[in-house]
Amino acid sequence: MITSLDGRLHPERWSDPQDERIDALVETHYEATAGRLQAEGWIVGRRTMAEFVDGETVPERLDAPQARPHHLGERSDRHLCVVIDPAGRLRFDADHIEGDHVVVILSERVTDAALERLRAAGVSYCFAGPDGDRLGPALEMLGEAFGVTHLLLEGGGVTNGAFLAAGLIDAFSTLICPALDGLAGEPAIVEHAGSAGSRPAAGQHLYLRACQTLEGGVIWLRHDVERDASPS
Repeated sequence: MITSLDGRLHPERWSDPQDERIDALVETHYEATAGRLQAEGWIVGRRTMAEFVDGETVPERLDAPQARPHHLGERSDRHLCVVIDPAGRLRFDADHIEGDHVVVILSERVTDAALERLRAAGVSYCFAGPDGDRLGPALEMLGEAFGVTHLLLEGGGVTNGAFLAAGLIDAFSTLICPALDGLAGEPAIVEHAGSAGSRPAAGQHLYLRACQTLEGGVIWLRHDVERDASPS
């Protein structure tokens, strides 16, 4: 993820650093550092993916969840582009985004019509339980079906928060820009809408593995996540 000093998510809101434009810094560093992590694909939420597709459908859902088989399109040797879209709202006209094969993680309440649209586009899909929030089994399916072990989680903040609460983040790679947003209530890079008193990060500890200063005053931090042992 890339963030302002105050942890905010959207670079178009940030102040420009001295003698530099923030959009130029983001363009210079984000993809370059992501490439150095040597992942086999990336994961985003529906709202983030909406920027890459032509549109969305009005979501329909089954009254009761219905178990159906996963569908694997033709990946070839491409990286994966994984999107969390429980209702199957996004419309794809091809099986790839920027050359990476699309895999959609759905709820079991998605309609057959939505599945047919995905198959027609050549998109792969799998299910994450009745409401599309059982992310662990969905990731296990991706690993088994496509042989991947290393994916980059790239937002938005709510998607990152869901993965954090599920204990599914193994490491953080964070670019901190010399910029500020400053407005209360703007999205942060990790957000989880839990109940009052909930602690989605409880039992998860960050260990600094690397810290590097990049051009333009951007700080690149890499942390490993270690979790407390689960009770037997």
